[in-house]
Amino acid sequence: MTRYLISFDDGAMNIPEEELPEVAEASFEVVRRARDAGVWVFGGGLERQRASVVATDGTVTDGPYPETKAVLGGFAVIDVPSRADALEWAAEIAATCRCAQEVREILPDPTA
Repeated sequence: MTRYLISFDDGAMNIPEEELPEVAEASFEVVRRARDAGVWVFGGGLERQRASVVATDGTVTDGPYPETKAVLGGFAVIDVPSRADALEWAAEIAATCRCAQEVREILPDPTA
């Protein structure tokens, strides 16, 4: 099986506050189904805060880099047989989160 990162931009979820509980419950249901299917690895939303960037020399600065336009808002890692399966899960997540999802294959662990 192959692991995929499904993620969305922080600014992509423009949901009215009164609808957040409904969206959260629908999203949690997709997670429950992914767990039940045995494909869920890990995932979650990210706090809206500036990231810290650690340089190769250990210097820490506030991030993201100035040229960055998009900031990661949340993600899921799933382990599925094919990209088509990953795209199907991403479509379900997109529908429940009400925002587009990016799907990227994670390189295999060479030590596994």
